[in-house]
Amino acid sequence: MSNASKNGNGNGKYKVIGTRPIRHDGVDKVTGRAAYGIDTHLGGMLYGQILRSPHPYARIRGIDTSKAKALKGVRAVITAADLPPSEADEVLNLVEGSFRLKDLRSNILADEKVFYQGHSVAAVAATNLHIAEEALQLIEVDYEILPHVDDVVAAMRDDAPLLHEDLTTKEFGEDTGKNSNIASHIQFKLGDLEKGFAESDIIVEEEFETASVHQGYIESHNATAEWKTDGQLTVWTSTQGAFGVQKQTAAILGLPVSKVRVVPMEIGGGFGGKIPVYLAPQAAILSKKCGHPVKIVMTRADVFRSTGPTPSSYVKVKLGADNSGKLLAAQATIAFAAGAFPGSPVGAGAVCVLSCYAIPNGLVDGYDVVLNRPRSAAYRAPGSTQVNLAVETLMDEIAVKLGMDPIELRLLNAAEEGTRRVDGAVYPVVGCRETLEQTKVHEHYLAPLSGPHQGRGVATGFWMNAGLKSTVTANVNEDGTVNLMEGSTDIGGSRASIAMQFAEVLGLPAEAVNPMVGDTASVGYTELTGGSRVTFATGWAAYEAAQEVKKILIGKAALYWETTEDEVRFEEGDFVHSTDPEKRLTFKELAGHLVDLGGPVVGTGAVDPNSGVGGSFTTCIADVEVDPETGKIKILRFTMIQDAGTAIHPSYVEGQMQGGSVQGIGWALNEEYFYNEGRMQNASFLDYRIPTCLDVPMIETVIVEVPHPDHPFGVRGVGEASIAPPPAAIANAIYDAVGIRLHELPMRPDRVLAACLAKEEAEAATANG
Repeated sequence: MSNASKNGNGNGKYKVIGTRPIRHDGVDKVTGRAAYGIDTHLGGMLYGQILRSPHPYARIRGIDTSKAKALKGVRAVITAADLPPSEADEVLNLVEGSFRLKDLRSNILADEKVFYQGHSVAAVAATNLHIAEEALQLIEVDYEILPHVDDVVAAMRDDAPLLHEDLTTKEFGEDTGKNSNIASHIQFKLGDLEKGFAESDIIVEEEFETASVHQGYIESHNATAEWKTDGQLTVWTSTQGAFGVQKQTAAILGLPVSKVRVVPMEIGGGFGGKIPVYLAPQAAILSKKCGHPVKIVMTRADVFRSTGPTPSSYVKVKLGADNSGKLLAAQATIAFAAGAFPGSPVGAGAVCVLSCYAIPNGLVDGYDVVLNRPRSAAYRAPGSTQVNLAVETLMDEIAVKLGMDPIELRLLNAAEEGTRRVDGAVYPVVGCRETLEQTKVHEHYLAPLSGPHQGRGVATGFWMNAGLKSTVTANVNEDGTVNLMEGSTDIGGSRASIAMQFAEVLGLPAEAVNPMVGDTASVGYTELTGGSRVTFATGWAAYEAAQEVKKILIGKAALYWETTEDEVRFEEGDFVHSTDPEKRLTFKELAGHLVDLGGPVVGTGAVDPNSGVGGSFTTCIADVEVDPETGKIKILRFTMIQDAGTAIHPSYVEGQMQGGSVQGIGWALNEEYFYNEGRMQNASFLDYRIPTCLDVPMIETVIVEVPHPDHPFGVRGVGEASIAPPPAAIANAIYDAVGIRLHELPMRPDRVLAACLAKEEAEAATANG
């Protein structure tokens, strides 16, 4: 069942869940009291800066730091020689994948080679930032320039320059022994592909390319480290996962995790880009050398040139359907640019590419390819947007060929409970069909278009969502409030959504729960904030902590009434004596007696849920207007319909849907890393253009609720699926407007104009015989 939730103050099923309380951290955020990474100031603190390679690919023949060390005010200078060695085959398992420790260390400070413009080569610590910057100019590096490759298709060729002499291709998990820039080849199979295409009446096949885009967070990367003489290292940083920083930093520095404490500060955006470690190890080594805390903050150009964007991609998709529109077969080839070191999200892309539809026969090949760019990082549904462009464009082509409504085509093939994905997973209850049904009857979809060169497009997207480990600790105060300590960085209002789930169990108002994000020494192990997992998994841990608090308080009430626990029941936030209903204690009243009833009440919740194969589906509608004389695209109207399972805080669900939509629009129309000879030419927000409020209309939202069958409150993560379909929907709208198909992102005005002119020339040639 589904429920289109818009602006209500609750869903009728719960008291707290579904309402819209003011966020717990709201006052600190709007008044400027919230402390971000750059706000860290410690006694005796020094300032660090990093020397970065100007070349996309070069061998380091030598580094002379003597002049920098001699500069007055410089307290420490480090290079890769200051990092502990690692075995070549040593692997570190992180949530976002498994990586060679050698590669992680090389990305922190280059040793034998630099692999991209912006690669870290050396770092300095000085008494002020200006001296640190001056010291960088005094470091002399002898480079041997090497031929580079920065295109994913070119990097896959046998004659391409090899980045890593020790990298051999792993095919289907087995090492082939072949030296190549293809780090790995994965494959998913389902059914009989040849039979499926043989039975198809319509076959469509196209190739697509997408440029690298950046997550676009406002706050740049930062880290402050203090390495004390007792061997204890503390790091203050803006990150999506304090325990991930702890694990990466400890491994890179050769320390046990118990020696590294990470304090997560407020975070000014991340979207997947603040999962990897970029600065903490350098700041730590500098601190150890000089005996002072050291802070490093990236410039915006450093952020663009040196941290992970989403991978550029090459995607080829082939779909086969019968004359009714039923999909019978699908094949996809996906190549993702991992950047300088292996680890692109091609696995996630291979899962997502066909996941919106029930397709009996499928084959997906995925390739992880290294090239001379920064190591790629996650970006909101990593891998899904690139592959969604291909599949949803071809779905539109099939609908046009059949003269079929594009939503009807998708409904005919929609994934549902029992559908087996090409990777083998079988869906439980999912909301793909429900989002399509809501789209079909939405006023936007039914509204007429009013002008020339206007078009409407639709697309459906998917993200699988993650479960993973989360821990929550709840401490009951004497005044009836609760301090809730959790380990998930809040990048989207998760403090509120976690507190609300805790409050729902105990019948408390959301305001009575005080959620706090703890550091690695004050809360149990918790995975990163990413994968649309926090409201799902950390919320589940809060549910379990609340259940424990409730159980303990029932015992306290029994003690208060001098009876047994069996004689106490909990109902609507009150503790009631079962055989004497006149005896009733509110949560607050019972909390006030805790000192006399044995002391503090502490509840914990530690979960590691399997996220299942449900995930979140979303469908969007885009109206555009194309200027055929300039190629400029104007978004006239945009609506996102998404399954949230159960919307804990509808305002934040809507915000996630709108945020993903805007980022998807930017990805579609104007965002890209622009390279010339291996060097990024637009490393600023002036030249790398993200959408502003002047570029997009108000994003309309419809929340569909198809509860997750395994979650206590039916939650599905909603932070990522909304970025997947906008580029495809806009591409389909452009076709509807002017009859051109674009297969490359971004769909810049010059590309639109070129396609329009080519169409005119083709039509003129046809008319002239």
